[in-house]
Amino acid sequence: MRTLTLMNRRCNNDTTIENEFIDQYMPKANGEYVKVYLLLLRHLNNPDCALSISMLADCLDYTENDVLRALKYWEKQELLTLGYDETGKVSVIELGTSSSFARRESAVKPAAPKPMPKESPKKPPASPTSKKELKQLLFVAEQYLGKVLTKTDVDIISYFYEELGFSVDLIEYLIEYCVDNGHKSIHYIQKVGLAWADEHISTVEAARTHASHYNKNCYTIMNTFGIKGRGPALAELDYIRRWTEDYGFSLDIITEACNRTITNIHQPSFEYTDKILINWKNAGVHRVSDIGKADAGFQKDTKPMRRTAKTVTSTKFNNFQGRSYDMDSLEKQLLNSN
Repeated sequence: MRTLTLMNRRCNNDTTIENEFIDQYMPKANGEYVKVYLLLLRHLNNPDCALSISMLADCLDYTENDVLRALKYWEKQELLTLGYDETGKVSVIELGTSSSFARRESAVKPAAPKPMPKESPKKPPASPTSKKELKQLLFVAEQYLGKVLTKTDVDIISYFYEELGFSVDLIEYLIEYCVDNGHKSIHYIQKVGLAWADEHISTVEAARTHASHYNKNCYTIMNTFGIKGRGPALAELDYIRRWTEDYGFSLDIITEACNRTITNIHQPSFEYTDKILINWKNAGVHRVSDIGKADAGFQKDTKPMRRTAKTVTSTKFNNFQGRSYDMDSLEKQLLNSN
């Protein structure tokens, strides 16, 4: 096999990543978590930059909960330590606290430093009962997904059980719910499960209620777009969650934006609808009745183009003195010449 020669012509404005992170931690971590960690390393080179959880979220197009979840994951891996202010919000992120990494004193500070909390005690090892339940859960998951679980599958399901505290029944319903909607991807299941965790859903009954409401939203939006016979894809589900949760729009406002999308571009487009809803959000739309006011404000800000008289450019075809003729005299001259 022919070997490759790797050359470096980059300048010194680089971000250093430890090999141990790439070898030991990155393969096991969710890709979204890795992005957050890399972005933190990037900002170590610019510690004077104003940094906040919301800024990290905007940079990666995540929610703030996504960023906080990633930070807590890396804290459990002992790659960073989080400090909190008096309101319980993250104020200091200190990287390089793992004993396996070379310790560094640099810190990324979203806010003024506060005293670090005492390190929480290590989580006790799982009991034999918990191990048995998890083993049975993994067996059930294989039946639903119709395949032998990969290491990633096992890690994600174990995370629901051990870290998020989901019961066996809740995880079974989560997998069943996703599969029944045509999604066997573990990443799709993970996305739905994390959304449930953000909503503090802890029972099957609460999950059923949430799923019923969410299914209504998804069905209505997909039907408005004219998309039938399938559920929303993962990217589409992200848009729907963003519209209902992050933007806080009601279903009637969202469907109005979907209808305008079809009217304007004659095809369904979640991206186009998202732009409409962002404009309405910035315009302070909270009810359907506010949309007309937003439209009026937009039309007022958009000044019509005024037509100006065209200036005739002088060319070899029109750069001459116009002449006037006496048609009667010309006719007589022609007759006399005959």
